[in-house]
Amino acid sequence: MTTKPTSQSSLEDLFVDIHQVPTREETRSDDQHRLLNKPMKFRDQKRAQRSFSRQVSLETGFAELNRESKANREDGMGRSLSGFAAVNSSGEGRKGDFSIFRTKSGIHKQNSSLPVKETDVDSQKLDALRGLEECVNQSVPNAGRYFAALRGPELDQVKDSEDILLPKDEKWPFLLRFPIGCFGICLGLSSQAILWGALATSPATQFLNITPLVNLLLWILALIAILSISITYALKCIFYFEAIKREYYHPVRVNFFFAPWIVCMFLAIGAPPIIVGHRKLHPAVWCIFMAPVFFLELKIYGQWLSGGKRRLSKVANPSSHLSVVGNFVGAILACKAGWKEAAKFFWAIGFAHYLVVFVTLYQRLPSSEALPKELHPVYSMFIAAPAAASIAWEAIYGEFDGVSRTCYFTALFLYISLVVRINFFWGFRFSVAWWSYTFPMTTASLATIKYSEYVPCILSKGLAVTLSLMSSTMVSVLLVSTLLHAFVWHSLFPNDLAIAITKKRHNNAAKMNGKEKKDFKKAAYDIRRWTKQSSLSFVSSITKNNKDSERPEEEVS
Repeated sequence: MTTKPTSQSSLEDLFVDIHQVPTREETRSDDQHRLLNKPMKFRDQKRAQRSFSRQVSLETGFAELNRESKANREDGMGRSLSGFAAVNSSGEGRKGDFSIFRTKSGIHKQNSSLPVKETDVDSQKLDALRGLEECVNQSVPNAGRYFAALRGPELDQVKDSEDILLPKDEKWPFLLRFPIGCFGICLGLSSQAILWGALATSPATQFLNITPLVNLLLWILALIAILSISITYALKCIFYFEAIKREYYHPVRVNFFFAPWIVCMFLAIGAPPIIVGHRKLHPAVWCIFMAPVFFLELKIYGQWLSGGKRRLSKVANPSSHLSVVGNFVGAILACKAGWKEAAKFFWAIGFAHYLVVFVTLYQRLPSSEALPKELHPVYSMFIAAPAAASIAWEAIYGEFDGVSRTCYFTALFLYISLVVRINFFWGFRFSVAWWSYTFPMTTASLATIKYSEYVPCILSKGLAVTLSLMSSTMVSVLLVSTLLHAFVWHSLFPNDLAIAITKKRHNNAAKMNGKEKKDFKKAAYDIRRWTKQSSLSFVSSITKNNKDSERPEEEVS
């Protein structure tokens, strides 16, 4: 009996590289070659193919875990999923893909650009994209998700354990980096125009001899600011509407949607006599500016009242006062238009909701734990509502009576309580949202000027001048800082990470520490062990099949 030696070519045909995935044509040709030249039992062939497919899936899973471990080593707050979400037809990630936030765009268009023919690798990437799409939906309506994923007084900083959808290592398009908080600049400038107009015309401050030209210059500057910012934000609505939706669902930034209309009412109230004269304001102007505020209040106040995930006890923050101030400013504008009853209506709505917001924030409910404990200029929002309420009451009833003084003294006490803690205001990075904290100081100054008209004395006049000087100084400092950050340091609009969070926490790419890191290492070790065992079993099965195919020839010889 003779033994037929195994040729080198037959070994090369049998032992293939298990790290490479053969195409369907190559697999089909190899199967036909084996069936024609070497007999093999169908059961053994099926078992070998099953071992091979298992080997490929294990190697692919191990490669995916290696990629996740590399992503977990990134520095900074949060990590970007954009490279994983954006996959082109060749299976490679595209850098700088911002189509997720484009209007009527998203992962659906990315999936449609993938090839229809699904290979083993493409099908895995498609499954990964479908899984990612479920947790990355463009809208994040749950306000609790923002509190869980973000931190900071304005909820604009991503926690270290969270993922973001856009790349962090490159600069985003300007419109995506342009937040709605920019309308705070207009709030500060337009309220300053009213303040300097009051300083120039009030009997209590006539000794200052302030020219009305300052009011005119500030009014023109505020008008230019609101026009330029409104046009820019309108372009953002056109091209990146998904980002607008995320800002609307943001528990802090939703209140800034009132800011453009409050600014317009400020400009109407503080319009220089040189431009509008001394005639009464047309009621149509009040209707145009107050209608959006009223509809926003129906939506937001309704959510506060009806409960659910966006109830007041869950989303209350100091910027919620901004949605209340619009009622008092609208009441002042209604008085200028001659509609006293409408002014009383909105004053009542504003005062009722101010009491609720004030009590909710003062109690420090457990739902407000996401806000930092240290004081911050955001708490100056507490001053704006009572100061504006006192001015509105005086405009409605024509005298600074007990109700006006009660609201004014409340605002004055809150102002003093913040000033004596000035040390807590240092150590925070500059942002355009700081502008919205200037108009409460200006409103308190205006209320003090009104009070000094009815209680003329050295103390009241000195307090009015002091508060006005502090307010103007703050606005000047912020204006210089804004110009420096915008044109010198080019850091005014950093990447807006707050709008790029995922709908749900992406557990597969979440940052691991402690026990989770140990579990990851154990899983990686198990995959390596399974890979070695499956490769050895695959080689032994091929060797056994080779021997079985040669056994009949040995018996014949």
